[in-house]
Amino acid sequence: MSDVAIIRREVEVTTVPYGEKMNLLPGQEVLVTQAMGGSFSLNVMGNLVYLDGKDADAIGREAVQLPSDKVDVKKGDDIDEALVWSQLRTIYDPEIPVNIVDLGLIYDLGFNRLENNNYHVGVQMTLTAPGCGMGPVLVQEVEDKLKLFANIDQADVVLVFDPPWNSEMMTEEAKLELGLF
Repeated sequence: MSDVAIIRREVEVTTVPYGEKMNLLPGQEVLVTQAMGGSFSLNVMGNLVYLDGKDADAIGREAVQLPSDKVDVKKGDDIDEALVWSQLRTIYDPEIPVNIVDLGLIYDLGFNRLENNNYHVGVQMTLTAPGCGMGPVLVQEVEDKLKLFANIDQADVVLVFDPPWNSEMMTEEAKLELGLF
C-alpha cells in the first residue's frame, strides 16, 4: 500500500527504527507505506516514521475501531483472553506488515486480579532485533492498548531477549505474508 497524503495539522511522529520524536507540519507531503492496526508508517523525504492511530486525522484518515471499542467490558468483569489477544494483534511493527502476535514477539501474557477486582496484565515480549529503537514505542503501545479495557488497571511489559527472536517463532500466516515459504 502506498499513497500520498498531506499533513493537515502539526503532529508528532516517531522515527523508525531509531525511536526519536519529530514533528510534521501542515502542508507537508508524505507517502503512506503501511496502514495496519490503526497506526501508519509514513515515508517523509526518504525517512520512515510511525504515526499513532489516534492521530489519523492529521493525514486525513479516520481512527480504526479496536476490539476494545466493540465490546462492553465493565470494571470487575473477568478477562476475555481471546479479546486481549485480538487487541494485541492490532499492534504492528512499523517496518513489517505483520502484527506483533503473529510475528512471535509476545512470549508470555499473565493476568492477576487486583484488590479492586480489576486486573494487572503482565507481558513478556521481545523485538526482532535487540537494538531496535522502536522497542520503547512498541512497549508503550502494548501497555496503552491493554489499558483501554475497563477491567485492566495496570499493564506492564518486560522486554526479554532470551530466547532470541527468530523467524521460526512466526505463525504460518505471517510467514506466508512475508513470503518465507
